[in-house]
Amino acid sequence: MTDISASLVKELREKTGAGMMDCKKALLETKADLEAAIDWLRTKGLSAAAKKSGRQAAEGLIGIACEGTKGALVEINAETDFVGRNDQFQAFVRETAKLAIPVEGDLDALQKSAYPGTNRTVGEQLTHLIATIGENMTMRRTGGLQVSQGVVVPYMHSATAPGLGRIGVLVALESAAAPEKLEALGKQIAMHVAATNPASLTVADMDPEAIERERAIFKEQALASGKPPEFVDKMIDGRLRKFYEEVVLEEQQFIIDGKTRIKDVVEGQAKELGQPIKLVAFLRFALGEGIEKIETDFAAEVAAAAQINN
Repeated sequence: MTDISASLVKELREKTGAGMMDCKKALLETKADLEAAIDWLRTKGLSAAAKKSGRQAAEGLIGIACEGTKGALVEINAETDFVGRNDQFQAFVRETAKLAIPVEGDLDALQKSAYPGTNRTVGEQLTHLIATIGENMTMRRTGGLQVSQGVVVPYMHSATAPGLGRIGVLVALESAAAPEKLEALGKQIAMHVAATNPASLTVADMDPEAIERERAIFKEQALASGKPPEFVDKMIDGRLRKFYEEVVLEEQQFIIDGKTRIKDVVEGQAKELGQPIKLVAFLRFALGEGIEKIETDFAAEVAAAAQINN
């Protein structure tokens, strides 16, 4: 019999919201395969939520910057949220975001870029900052968007300071329409992206493996419902459409009116402005997403230390 640890049951429960006994059963059924257990719970309708995209565990700041038809995001992490309020750290993240625009998402190139006002590179300046502030920091990632004609619109949700915060979004719109009109549309879409965290821009952009995974879950659910086989495919197609409406930006309902699909919002604005508008891409960085925070039991650490000293 597969040995299921309490910590694994706890992790599955945190990821799915399912009951403790259901989590244990899922792990037994899947031989302690966490990913398979998540799917098992979802198939049985026992998961309160799909697998989380990542827990916000790292501190620091997201930086955002735009120049004309280009924009960039950076994530720089620190050990505590106190550093995010440090003026020196904020200035570094803000400047690094500007320097990230020309490197087009190349983190190595960004780290090797000259840092203004010093004889150091960006990477060396970060090392200097670590020594100055006295806390470990890492430059985790950068990304950028650009268009040949139109705008790249920045949006920072609940900004800590101008261009700095915990969730940053870029939206790229390609069009010959008036930039100020495009910027208004882009900001609304960026706010929507910050709130909904889409998995892709279009259905065609979706990861085929992710689609097949959902299809397999929907198929098992449809078969378990007892419906005649001839209805199963229709049920699967219907549930996939609903899935796309939840995770694909163009198919999502606009949060501002709660009914219009994003692609129809863009099309409607294009008709109003008399110019074609193409939603080219979006980029969303949330601080610490995908990083598991190491949780320590302070009481246990003290007890262990006491045993060592005895």
